[in-house]
Amino acid sequence: MTDNTDTILLAENIGSRHDLHVFADGCYEPDSGEGGWAFVVFRDDAEVASGFGCVRDTASNATELIALLEAVAWINSNAAGETAVVWSDSVYAVKGCNHWRHIWKNNGWKKISANAKVRSRTIANPDLWKAIDAQLSRNRLLTIAWCKGHSGLAGNERADELAERGRLSLRGKGIR
Repeated sequence: MTDNTDTILLAENIGSRHDLHVFADGCYEPDSGEGGWAFVVFRDDAEVASGFGCVRDTASNATELIALLEAVAWINSNAAGETAVVWSDSVYAVKGCNHWRHIWKNNGWKKISANAKVRSRTIANPDLWKAIDAQLSRNRLLTIAWCKGHSGLAGNERADELAERGRLSLRGKGIR
C-alpha cells in the first residue's frame, strides 16, 4: 500500500484490545467464474469457529464482501456482546465498510459524481452492501480493518485456505 494507509485501519493501530480477531477472505477463479469465501474466528490465538462456502458466476470483490458479511453475521449471532475486529485483505471491502457505505446509503445506494453524464450510478454489489450495512449497524463493538494478504499472517492464510476449499467444493454440486 502506498498513500492509502492513512484511510484504513492497520494492525499496528489495532493492537490486542479486542476479544475476537476474525479473518475474512474471498477467492475467485476468472476462467470459471467460481468463487469461495471464508472466515475464521480466533480468541486468544486459538481458532474457535470458521465458515466457508462457494459462489457461482461471481467476481473477486463479491467474494470478499460475502466473506465479510458472513463473518459479521456470525459475530452478531454468536458473540454480539464482545469486541471484535474483522480483518480483510481487500482494501475495497475495508474502505467500503468504514467510509463509502455511509455515503452510498445517504445517496440511495448510488455513487454521486460531479460529471452530469454519470451523476447517479448504482454501486457494484448493492444487495451485499445493504446486507453488510444492516449487520454492521447492529453492532457497535465491531471494527473492520485491513491486513496484508499472502504475507504469512496465520489468520489470513487460514481464511484463504478455507475460501479456496469453498471454491473447490463447487465441483459436482450447485450451491448459491
